Amino acid sequence: MSQNPANMSTRPRLRGPGSSPESGEVVLELSSLKLREPRKRWRSAFIAIYFTRALRSLVREIIGNTTEAVVNVKGIDENVMEDSSDYRKKLISMMKDKGLDHLHELGGAERIAAKLKSNPETGIRGDEEDLARRRSAFGENKYHRPPPKSFLYFVVDSLKDLTIIILLVCASLSLAFGIKEEGPREGWYDGGSISIAVFMVVMVSAITNFRQSRQFHELSKVSDNIQIDVVRNGRQQHISIFDIVVGDVVSLKIGDQIPADGLFLDGHSLQVDESSMTGESDPIEINKESHPFLVSGGKVVDGYGRMLVISVGMNTAWGELMSSISHDNNEVTPLQSRLSKLTSAIGKAGSLIAFFVLVVLLVRFFTGNTVDENGKRQYIGKKTKIDDIMNGVVHIISVAVTIIVVAIPEGLPLAVTLTLAYSMKRMMADHAMVRRLSACETMGSATIICTDKTGTLTMNQMKVVEFTLGKEAILGNKVAVINPGIIELIHQGVALNTTASVYKADSSSEPEFSGSPTEKAILSWAVMELNMDMAKMKLSYEILHVETFNSQKKRSGALVKKKSTNTAHAHWKGAAEIILRMCSKYYDKSGAVKTLDEDDRKAVLHKIEAMASQALRCIAFAHLEVDHQTLIEEKLIFLGVVGLKDPCRVGVKEAIDLCRRAKVKIKMITGDNILTAKAIALECGILESSTVTDSELVEGVQFRNFSYEDRMEKICQIKVMARSSPSDKLLMIKSLKEKGEVVGVTGDGTNDAPALKEANVGLAMGIQGTEVAKESSDIVIMDDNFKSVVSILKWGRCVYNNIQKFIQFQLTVNIAALIINLVAACSSGEVPLTAVQLLWVNLIMDTLGALALATDRPTDELMDKPPIGWNQPLITNVMWRNLSFQALYQVTVLLTLQFKGKSIFKGKELVKNTIIFNTFVLCQVFNEFNARKLEKKNVFQGIFRNRLFLWIVAATIILQVLMVELLRKFADTERLNWTQWAICVVIAALSWPLAWVVKCIPVPEKPFLDYLKRTRS
Repeated sequence: MSQNPANMSTRPRLRGPGSSPESGEVVLELSSLKLREPRKRWRSAFIAIYFTRALRSLVREIIGNTTEAVVNVKGIDENVMEDSSDYRKKLISMMKDKGLDHLHELGGAERIAAKLKSNPETGIRGDEEDLARRRSAFGENKYHRPPPKSFLYFVVDSLKDLTIIILLVCASLSLAFGIKEEGPREGWYDGGSISIAVFMVVMVSAITNFRQSRQFHELSKVSDNIQIDVVRNGRQQHISIFDIVVGDVVSLKIGDQIPADGLFLDGHSLQVDESSMTGESDPIEINKESHPFLVSGGKVVDGYGRMLVISVGMNTAWGELMSSISHDNNEVTPLQSRLSKLTSAIGKAGSLIAFFVLVVLLVRFFTGNTVDENGKRQYIGKKTKIDDIMNGVVHIISVAVTIIVVAIPEGLPLAVTLTLAYSMKRMMADHAMVRRLSACETMGSATIICTDKTGTLTMNQMKVVEFTLGKEAILGNKVAVINPGIIELIHQGVALNTTASVYKADSSSEPEFSGSPTEKAILSWAVMELNMDMAKMKLSYEILHVETFNSQKKRSGALVKKKSTNTAHAHWKGAAEIILRMCSKYYDKSGAVKTLDEDDRKAVLHKIEAMASQALRCIAFAHLEVDHQTLIEEKLIFLGVVGLKDPCRVGVKEAIDLCRRAKVKIKMITGDNILTAKAIALECGILESSTVTDSELVEGVQFRNFSYEDRMEKICQIKVMARSSPSDKLLMIKSLKEKGEVVGVTGDGTNDAPALKEANVGLAMGIQGTEVAKESSDIVIMDDNFKSVVSILKWGRCVYNNIQKFIQFQLTVNIAALIINLVAACSSGEVPLTAVQLLWVNLIMDTLGALALATDRPTDELMDKPPIGWNQPLITNVMWRNLSFQALYQVTVLLTLQFKGKSIFKGKELVKNTIIFNTFVLCQVFNEFNARKLEKKNVFQGIFRNRLFLWIVAATIILQVLMVELLRKFADTERLNWTQWAICVVIAALSWPLAWVVKCIPVPEKPFLDYLKRTRS
């Protein structure tokens, strides 16, 4: 900080003998003052005063200079806090306008960082106090979500159903006529009972839908919780996107989502896709000069870099956009679509029967063939009161409408929603986050899974276990035999050509490594084994140009300049055989450069193959000192190869065996060396013997060069594809789909996005996967483990199986109820089940039945069957067999009770009807057990694994007892004695041995409907 000369001239100074007075300073020459004793005391006081003033002035000057250069340890600048509103508005305006002039006015990124008390190298302090002050001044990185739909919304939505509206109208009319005829005390029962029953149906449906909506809402929060790398207090940390604050320094790499609006600090080849905000598909090159602005919501498609966070949350355009988007899951899955068609078809049949019953009952009523409970005719021509006619007609209409309610299997779509929501919740516990509902179903039909190797089949815990310098293997820790100059070159190649970082709190603490597993392993090896000082390397060299690693080229390069000698060095690192092809010379351990002739090249390749055959990932280094600023790619000097070990995950072999048992083929697609891939595939069980044929193991270049005919012929035999690129993976998936396969594919990189989208089910990795990969996927594997993929496969089959159980159960009720009411109405002019009773049956069937049967967990026996074909009918021959016999049994028993019950039990009509109602409901309870197993005879197997099923069955029985014994007026029932209850239970329980016998009857594999189609043709 410059000092004012004018101020300098008047400032008192102390000067000793020999000092020059020409400067204009006020000088005290101690040697020339000869005073008496009193004056000496005054002189001492005078000197002390001036000395104190001079010292205070000097301290002020030092502090003034220091505070401008050093970051305030208290965190964010007090001046910014006092005027945060204006400064925040300036920053927000600059980011939204992307104004370079505005940026220059504010002093550029470095000046803004200083103002925000953030260091471009070490970031913010990041303690709780600092973070709280920043959030208070600039807001949180969260957007205002539209509130989820309320419970009242679902109640109103349920009331919009046409059949519910008709029933409520009938209930209102019945209530009005009843009160008018019999008074409020007795006249409310019929209409009130229907109203209460309708209310119960509406409330249960609303509660169920409300809970599922909340569950989807919570899952969407989990999927939005992206993890971001930031630098705080000099340490790189992994934090939630919601914890980002203004002033944070964020590290960005390929596939990352930009977490907030910010300014580019430094980096190389950084390209960002902002199509989500601008609609422009071309990536934008980010640099300090022309485009330093990074917009929230963008995706990094190439390069790496660091950004300074300027505005967060609702102060960004992305936040404003996201706050206006509803997060309700309105996706209609293929299974829901198929069930909607089935529901519509059954509903039409039910409506036709209900209309027929309505006509029959109206004709019988107006012809005087309908009698009341006392045996009197309800209609006697003109003598009948208008109110009695209206009451009778309303009763008939309500019965007909209730038949429609029972006939329409509205529980089918609900059952799908329930089982999908339940599965999604349970799958989260199994380390799988479902992003698209349809993926749950599709996995049940998967015939092939294409999986990565690293991190999915292996543990992703890499460690350097072998090192070869030039042609010579360096055994153990004998790095001392290597020339120091070569060690320095390796240090350069590791420290300056990496996206990983090292953090040490102090000289005595252990280093912490962050980055990809491969980069961390190499960095750890260089620091711990070769004594590399990362910070010293960064200070000693300047990075001029970087070519980032991508899975297409399988290499990365860096052009660096040594500051002390001003020399430039090109460094390359990547797949060993690819780097070796770029070299014409090599270093030996003494530091001598030797020509890499054909024999030497073969010797190095032999060592690489030996390492690869031990399942090691081989990474090579090459170097060349250059006299120009170009990152050359040929005639390099080969440094050496490191072999990284990544052990297979525990349990992967068993999981692959389980897939094979389930008739699901596993294909490994990896970018690794073909020998490494073969070794891992043998260890995991993908390849079953060491004598592998050429048709089972191919390289990506070989696969893409196949003719179309050869590719389609050989693709099903291929088990491992090595040295593959993302385009090879995409070609593999397209070819498999053309063959009619249902393909699930795993991926983690940005370049995997097209393959993840193309697959029937895209499975992204949650730990190593980029945000681009996750957004392109259907399911995110949270632990990157292949066992979780198998778990998803089970859940997919379980979803389909649970729906089939419920279809069988519901159609049995539908068929039985319709036939019983139709026959009874046509023969006697009465229906044995009242509107309230039918609504209770509907409640048991649609909602409670769906909850009970749609929440079974997957079992290993599901993996004993082949995948579910997409064209396979929802209702299989086995299901037709089961439901037909059960429905026939129920119809036979209940019609017998309808016509002979009065004489059998020698009781009143009401007692007979109560026994029919009670037996019908108990039949459904016992049949729920039968529906648990479509083919197995033991329906009780695993019954205690689904406690919800037992609770629902118990609740249904208790409510049924209450309906019969206590709510007689409401349900129009009569109390039953112990004998009558026992008869009802025995009749219902007979459905168990009946089901056991029926399951012994074989059925043809060809669907029954195919025979009908053939007959028609």
